[in-house]
Amino acid sequence: MGEIMSRGKIERNIAMELVRVTEAAAMSAARYLGRGDKNLVDGAAVSAMRQVLGYIRMDGIVVIGEGEKDEAPMLYIGERIGDGSDLQVDIAVDPIDGTTLVARGLPGAISVVALSAKGTMHCPRQFVYMNKIVTGPEAKDCIDINASVAENLNNIARAKKRKVSELTVVVLDRPRHEPLISDIRGAGARVKLISDGDVSASIDAALPEREVDALMGVGGTPEGVLSAAAIHCIGGGIQCKAWPRDEGERKSAIAAGVDVDKVYKTQDLIDSDDVFFAATGVSSGELLKGVRYFRGGVQTQSIAMRCRSGTIRWIDSWHNFDRLDKLSFFKLH
Repeated sequence: MGEIMSRGKIERNIAMELVRVTEAAAMSAARYLGRGDKNLVDGAAVSAMRQVLGYIRMDGIVVIGEGEKDEAPMLYIGERIGDGSDLQVDIAVDPIDGTTLVARGLPGAISVVALSAKGTMHCPRQFVYMNKIVTGPEAKDCIDINASVAENLNNIARAKKRKVSELTVVVLDRPRHEPLISDIRGAGARVKLISDGDVSASIDAALPEREVDALMGVGGTPEGVLSAAAIHCIGGGIQCKAWPRDEGERKSAIAAGVDVDKVYKTQDLIDSDDVFFAATGVSSGELLKGVRYFRGGVQTQSIAMRCRSGTIRWIDSWHNFDRLDKLSFFKLH
């Protein structure tokens, strides 16, 4: 226990071990790029991710996974993962953020894993979707999800010492966002629309010196928690509010004692500084390059983060199939 924990802190940089997990999932899924089958993409990524997670020295509980136990054959919510060592942690996985992107051969899909100390990762599962606003460290204390779009953009611009017209906001291209897009344009900011992949977009919005300055709009609740893990490592800010799909979902949550007006900030979703995050590109996008094949192997690009140190690493890796085939229990090519 001593080599893993010191004064209650996780001393091992597990982020580097998590990169091996996302690399395996990305390489497995990339075989089906553009083949038009989301199930093939997801199945390959889940299987590879589960295999490699099982070798990590930890006693992990899947907090965000591929659904409930009866809905998912593996990596389900509540599943124990790891080799059973003393280190007790919460795990959040998204084997492919953007399965549709991979199936259609489109850019921007990534494989994602986040980890934190046990009992510190919180996902408000009563809601499938949440409204979100994300920005980087300079403006993290200036955003307010209850404020107007124009007020938030003015505050972000002031914090970044820029004009609103120089800001770019990334938004999922959905009919529900037509009023939001109109408000952003009305405030004078630029809009970047994406078809899928709001985890990648959230990270991009939180990193310094990137092409986008904020993310706004409604996306998946689990993706919000995964994004919060990375944003916490970066030092950016995220705020979320429940977005009930209909009145039935709202009433059901209220009956269960849930405050539907609660604003979830970073610490409400990830209540620890012992947070680790890793992602690997599957199809090349703004954040990461995708899996690229060469004779006898592939090249991958990943990002690894550790919250306590604030270190963010970009990792370019070359993988030799002849050697990996002797080590892997799953197909990579």
